[in-house]
Amino acid sequence: MEENKSVAKELKEKLFMQRKNGYSRIDEAEEKAIFDFAEGYKKFLDTAKTEREAVCEAVKVLEENGFVEYKKDMKLSAGDKIYRNNRGKAIIAAVIGSAPIAKGVRLCAAHIDSPRLDLKQNPLYEDCELALFKTHYYGGIKKYQWTTIPLSLHGVIIKADGTTVTVNIGEDENDPVFCVTDLLPHLATEQMTRTATKIIRGEDLNLLIGSIPFRDDEASEAVKLNILNILFEKYGIIEADFISSELEAVPAFKARDIGFDRSLIGGYGHDDRCCAYPALRAAVECTAPVHTTVTILADKEETGSDGNTGLCSSYLRYFIEDIAEAMGAKGRDVLTASECLSADVNAAFDPTFPEVNERNNAAYANKGVCITKYTGSRGKSGTSDASAEFAGRIRRLMDKNNVIWQTGELGKVDAGGGGTVAAYIANLDVDTIDMGVPVLSMHAPFEVISKLDLYMAYKAFAAFIAD
Repeated sequence: MEENKSVAKELKEKLFMQRKNGYSRIDEAEEKAIFDFAEGYKKFLDTAKTEREAVCEAVKVLEENGFVEYKKDMKLSAGDKIYRNNRGKAIIAAVIGSAPIAKGVRLCAAHIDSPRLDLKQNPLYEDCELALFKTHYYGGIKKYQWTTIPLSLHGVIIKADGTTVTVNIGEDENDPVFCVTDLLPHLATEQMTRTATKIIRGEDLNLLIGSIPFRDDEASEAVKLNILNILFEKYGIIEADFISSELEAVPAFKARDIGFDRSLIGGYGHDDRCCAYPALRAAVECTAPVHTTVTILADKEETGSDGNTGLCSSYLRYFIEDIAEAMGAKGRDVLTASECLSADVNAAFDPTFPEVNERNNAAYANKGVCITKYTGSRGKSGTSDASAEFAGRIRRLMDKNNVIWQTGELGKVDAGGGGTVAAYIANLDVDTIDMGVPVLSMHAPFEVISKLDLYMAYKAFAAFIAD
């Protein structure tokens, strides 16, 4: 009997997929590396709360590591480090490899936009002697989650004379913050009978910004006037300048460790900066690749990737064509020979809400970076569905480099789902698969990830671009 048990145990170890907690598979040295890596990521998360700020941080990191801004027709050779800044809202970085570029590039594509509240173009109004901003939510959110939390205001205002005003209010401890109010439970009987999507409606997401009237009894809308006067004195702007502005309300709190063991990170914008940061770190640390590496930090993913800073546009293709031409190759040939990791998050299994997942095909916290062969909704709508051959290649690469990984779908077949940028890159004739960090409370103002999964994403991206 004991012998039979031993044989069965050996067979299970040989034949079953490993689903152990990642911490049981690493030593103390790697655990320290995981926690050290998380500290740099938390600082990035706090500093880069918008796509513009993420690009600014990326440029800073790239230039500190020897990258220079790419100009068309620039001569390129192995080891050159270049980047292209797309309108301050998306960025591409590349390290030229030793192999001919016609052999393809290694692409890592993450996005740096996150769900938030955008100010409308005519946002400022007064009602009952309170000053408020009208907002339009960006991306898929549960609207009720954005009430009664401290919010900061980030972005740019382009004045009538063309000058730019950069805004960042609410992050410093001495700054004021803003908020969206909600009904007290004593008076919310009708509100609480609504469906969850209507407990707070889109037009209810009004940002409270002030209440003191301008000191003039003759003026109407005196609170609004006082706010405009404050803004004029501080920034030199007038109400019409909001028309040419991009202002985003985001959570004002900082990233924090979660749990007695500090194994998790809570913060705003894990989706998708928990993939963007590891991809960026892997890019700057790759000094002599065989294949040219290209790292894309894109905008507009949360709204469908449209627009000239989203990956449905041609800026990635143009970049590949430019560097291909500079090295004597055709862009289309480079793309056909290329491979891509679509570096985007997946949903982590939440034991409080198990009914939306099929357990054998869900991603779990602390079980490593998640390889997602296909995303999409219901009948795989909106996905690229990577080939078995490419999925097999990525499996072998992860195992070869001791990357702890798992696989997972985004919920049960008919539970919903979602897409990534993978399809848009695959449409360029590039072998593409999704790989990213599992996230709890995705799209909430305060999301949660595992430090181990974050680090394994970094190891995965580094192994891929170095291969």
